[in-house]
Amino acid sequence: MKGNMMCQPLLISSLIEHAERYHADTAVISKNSDGTMTQSNWREVAANARRFANVLDHFQLTQGDRVATLAWNNHRHLESWYAISGSGYVCHTINPRLFPEQLTFIMNNAHDKVVIFDKTFVGLISEIKSALPRVEHFICLDAYDAEIEKALPDVLFYDLLIEKQSDQFIWPEFDENLASSLCYTSGTTGHPKGVLYSHRSTVLHSYASCLPDTFNLSAKDNLMPVVPMFHVNAWGIPYSAAMVGCGLVLPGPMLDGASLVELIDRYKVTNALGVPTIWQGLLNAAANLGSTLPSLIRNVVGGAACPPAMVLTFKERYQCETIHAWGMTETSPLGAVNQLKAKHTVLDDTDKLSLRLAQGRPPFGVQLRICDQEKGINELARDGLTAGHLQIKGHWIVSHYFAADQSALTQDGWFDTGDIATLDQDGYLKICDRSKDLIKSGGEWISSVELENIASSHPELEMVAVIAAIHPRWDERPILIAKKQAQSQVTAHEILTYYVNKIAKWQIPDQVVFVDTIPVGGTGKILKKELREMYGSILLES
Repeated sequence: MKGNMMCQPLLISSLIEHAERYHADTAVISKNSDGTMTQSNWREVAANARRFANVLDHFQLTQGDRVATLAWNNHRHLESWYAISGSGYVCHTINPRLFPEQLTFIMNNAHDKVVIFDKTFVGLISEIKSALPRVEHFICLDAYDAEIEKALPDVLFYDLLIEKQSDQFIWPEFDENLASSLCYTSGTTGHPKGVLYSHRSTVLHSYASCLPDTFNLSAKDNLMPVVPMFHVNAWGIPYSAAMVGCGLVLPGPMLDGASLVELIDRYKVTNALGVPTIWQGLLNAAANLGSTLPSLIRNVVGGAACPPAMVLTFKERYQCETIHAWGMTETSPLGAVNQLKAKHTVLDDTDKLSLRLAQGRPPFGVQLRICDQEKGINELARDGLTAGHLQIKGHWIVSHYFAADQSALTQDGWFDTGDIATLDQDGYLKICDRSKDLIKSGGEWISSVELENIASSHPELEMVAVIAAIHPRWDERPILIAKKQAQSQVTAHEILTYYVNKIAKWQIPDQVVFVDTIPVGGTGKILKKELREMYGSILLES
């Protein structure tokens, strides 16, 4: 016997409809590529999304066709997102920081029919346009610009397109399991692989993201996703924000610390989300500018392990709660978020900090397990000590990659993340390392994350990375790549001495390499592959 309840498909269009109906005047603030600001709200975002849906309708696309976006976090990009997915097409967000060869591979692999781009990427589009034979329309996300038209004679302009359209558009209803958006992995080994999300998975992911035990979002918040919209859909935040009707501050391309401090203070941002390298820049800028970030209640850190010193600085200097989270493109990305349980309220600050440094526990909708290496399906103890291969399953987890027939799952239906981790009885996850970043020295494993956490707490280091270097006797040994704070005169000997009594002597890095810059990818993650190419043989040379 079935229940007697309504059954409506879970569609992305329902999110923007809700935001417009009940949160119409809530502000959506956008910083444009030229530095100007646009004051909008959910009513205007929804109306422009319908106008752009009418534009796409005139292109006579077929349901499921891919529409690519190369754009920063701004109001036009947000409007286009809802127009594309809401119309039944697939919103294919692309990282514009990739190499041209990677971009053309991804866009041709996806069979993109339309490309939408910010004006800052005109040169990039001009360079790769001839290699994209399937693309039928190129749209600049801006007002008319004669110079852009000269560079791309057949370009269309977003503002001109939507001003000619009615804001009347009825969002189509279709199967909630149809594709809504497409993101590609970073492609650190081989070609990037596409992950195709559905309307159902996205809406369920949005529900989970808003829960108090995850990002704790509500209509009282003013949210700033610093994580780019081309990085796993900005962790799903543009969807979650519409679901609860909170304010949005979209920072555009200017993600330096000073620009972010200005936006937080000017628009009273309460919650912000980004990777550790972003927050390090913010902390440095706030200290230099004398800002106390009074409106900032919490910040979410993901994409890489959060150094303990960063958590302490946000808490003690700015009274801001730092929430550690873990996920990946294949998990939409929410896999675990570090919120405390009732029994943890009695812990002292030291024990709470120790717990906070883990990546957290899974929300309802996903499950985690750790397994051995040999079989890949033999589950290991959830004792917080035993490390194994982290695997995940759930409502918003990939089953197979885009345009690939082969399953991406284990034989019993779990996705292997490539991380080495521990789990405890409460489900708290602690990432030990990426399997490819673990350092095997004399048959024993060394965690690069643990070594990085120690180094990053040194007051004279701005950014650090630990990699494996080839060693003639021990196979691999850790070396520390470090960027000093401005004016610092700290020596390599002082840095290595800093490790003493904080970790086993044999795990201390063999060498410190001071550099002016540490390479960072398009999503803010440190590019260890490049560092290994540059410094992986340094111990053989000494």
